[in-house]
Amino acid sequence: MWLSEKFNLKYPVISGGMANISTAVFAAAVSNAGALGMIGTGAWTADQVRAEIRKARELTDKPFGVNLMLMNPHSEEVSDVVVEEGIKVVTTGAGNPAPYIDKWHEAGISVIPVISSLSQGERMQKLGVDAVVGEGQEAGGHIGDSTSMILWPLLAKNLDIPVIGAGGVALGSHIIAGRVLGVQGFQLGTLLLSAEECPIHDGFREQLLKARDSQITVVGRAGGGMPTRIMKNPLARKYIQFEKENRPKEDYEQIMNGALKKAVFYGDKNEGCFMMGLVASLIDEIKPMEKVLADLFAEAEAEYARIKTEDILA
Repeated sequence: MWLSEKFNLKYPVISGGMANISTAVFAAAVSNAGALGMIGTGAWTADQVRAEIRKARELTDKPFGVNLMLMNPHSEEVSDVVVEEGIKVVTTGAGNPAPYIDKWHEAGISVIPVISSLSQGERMQKLGVDAVVGEGQEAGGHIGDSTSMILWPLLAKNLDIPVIGAGGVALGSHIIAGRVLGVQGFQLGTLLLSAEECPIHDGFREQLLKARDSQITVVGRAGGGMPTRIMKNPLARKYIQFEKENRPKEDYEQIMNGALKKAVFYGDKNEGCFMMGLVASLIDEIKPMEKVLADLFAEAEAEYARIKTEDILA
């Protein structure tokens, strides 16, 4: 697959740039396990990003990259830091990477935006990006409207650049499905939350392991908000009630301010925002990062061997 060949990986996997979670420690753990770890910069300053990059280099000699959330007010400075620090791959989200693409390419950086529609993919291809992450709405956090089952083949059929699949990947059968649907690698987020090395509070792990499919919801669809997939809890229910009441923007901001940190750092079950994808309902074990990835692809190989022996029309 393109992702493995491009970055000399054992597994064709790139980690999602999860704010407050995808730290240097986490990215290094992903890379040391054979995939491509990404530092999720969120709203960090340039100095914070530089420090995390240098810390990651102390923890791994394997390739890793940086995810830049383009809504970050420090995006311009961070875009320079990845060049100065010799980063070779950048993923982007929540904005248009156009102002930085030429600069990054001149520095030998592969540019891979995260997108959720064909129209976005076509725009990114015209800008000259190296690949795209097609993220279906099964994913945790901010989402679009298309499911992975539709988005992945739509992108693979209509774009001339590689497509990395994201959203709804936690089983070996998902890997096989993605390959059939045309993706050239996978971005994992929710599944990697189950790794021992993931720097989340034990309360977050508890929520992840007990999550049922009916406990994962989407907030932010009403009132022109940004749809976000999270776990149902008192915070989520309050947000949904606000949507029904058509409350002003300030009310949403008040309850969401710091809510992600409350989940990640403190495991706050009442006021924390637990971003996770639908595959959370399939996760029932915490194990080392290396085993998370090894088990996923061993299961994929077993599934592939099984279906090759069966009549697909039987």
